[in-house]
Amino acid sequence: MDQTVGKQTAVKTDAPLSEGEKNAIIGGVLLSMLLAALDQTIVAPAMPTMARLLGHAEYLPWIVTGYLLTATAVAPLYGKISDVHGRRPTIYAAILIFLAGSLVSAMAPNMLVLIVGRAIQGAGGGGLFALAQTVIGDLVPPRERARYTAWISGTWAVASIAGPLLGGTFAEHLHWSLIFWINIPLGLVAMAMINKPLKKLPIAAKHHRIDGLGALLLVAATALLLLALNWGGSEYPWLSREILGLLACSTVIWSFFALRLLRAAEPLVSLEVLGNPIVLAGTLSMFLLQAANIGLAVYLPVYLQSILGLSASASGTAMLGLMLGTVAGATLSGRTIQRFVHYKRIAMIGVTFAILCLGVLSLVAGHASLLIVEILTTCVGLGSGTTFPVATVSVQNAVDQAHLGVATGVLTFLRSLGSALGVAILGAVALGYGLPLASEGVQATGAAVETAAFVMIFLTAAAMLLMALVALGLMPEKPLRGHPEAPVLAD
Repeated sequence: MDQTVGKQTAVKTDAPLSEGEKNAIIGGVLLSMLLAALDQTIVAPAMPTMARLLGHAEYLPWIVTGYLLTATAVAPLYGKISDVHGRRPTIYAAILIFLAGSLVSAMAPNMLVLIVGRAIQGAGGGGLFALAQTVIGDLVPPRERARYTAWISGTWAVASIAGPLLGGTFAEHLHWSLIFWINIPLGLVAMAMINKPLKKLPIAAKHHRIDGLGALLLVAATALLLLALNWGGSEYPWLSREILGLLACSTVIWSFFALRLLRAAEPLVSLEVLGNPIVLAGTLSMFLLQAANIGLAVYLPVYLQSILGLSASASGTAMLGLMLGTVAGATLSGRTIQRFVHYKRIAMIGVTFAILCLGVLSLVAGHASLLIVEILTTCVGLGSGTTFPVATVSVQNAVDQAHLGVATGVLTFLRSLGSALGVAILGAVALGYGLPLASEGVQATGAAVETAAFVMIFLTAAAMLLMALVALGLMPEKPLRGHPEAPVLAD
């Protein structure tokens, strides 16, 4: 199923990109990424309205799961395609697929069509996550790239805050379909912004093949694994035949995918990239960090409601500390990374600080005030956020330009997979303690049981961060490529 791509030659341009053109491209890809990130957060407040109007409320979780499955599975594939065909046609294809999914979702007459539309959206949105970082990698040398990574974290923060507000407003006061209609003009604006300047980006790859069979195996293995993680402990018990069967099938297909990587003339993910110790350690640290961060973001509101007695809206506001702390940490790291020779120490110090704060939070979980919780969670975000620029820039700096898309796609894939795994693991801890996750069930268990459950949730998240710290410690440091005159000010 290998599809051979003809010889590609790098595009030669007499006039280099101006700063204005670079900013236009970065603004356009970040707007594209915002669309994809927003559609992970904007639907939640409108889901009850969708269920009431479209029926079949039992399939409601698939509105989120359908998007997650396709978005995670396709990320490495987009990286490879963009290395072969160039960034501009690939990012255009991702935006158009996303907009097509938005159109299907907005016009959905029933729940099934809406779920199909969401899956199509994810197939485009997963590419936008990877391609945004890849295009920035094309434009900016690694030494200066970290500060743009902070912009990506800021994009996620905007989506996390604006998504629920817009979703609730549209569903309550206007119409739920506006959640998807709004993507059309924004997507067209993004395409217009990047159209002309992206033509000047060269195609770095030559004589490349797209491994179709490898892509199918990766999508299938990932989809089965994410289904098991999403259904385990909720739809079916973790040790049920259904979950064990999904995990077994996923393991078998992953084995075939690994065999394909060894035998394919040009595998979907280059063995040269996978065998790079910086790529391995950097992507593993991002995987573990995201597992802790997203898992904590999902269960922290439950803690705020059940232990501190906050309302649903108040707990959402209280989450701003964790989110804004993460952005601040990423911004701080991004602005200082070029000043250090041993730049990974920034992330190691930050993650260590986050681990200590989670440890303190676990000690005071049963009697902490809202102010203390806000301070600690903000510090957790501040510490963990420092890793995003370091891991991203380290991985991109470790590979040549021809493999930049593949390496970034693998990083994005493991980051998304870590999100799903973190929610599943912390969910298993919560269910193991009999913790009710619905607000109406908060009073069903004793305060001591609830406190013990959240202590274990915080400690489990800290353990994930500790493993991320170990991965960072094992990651070799390679001097960041940059302009010859770029200063190095500290050791």
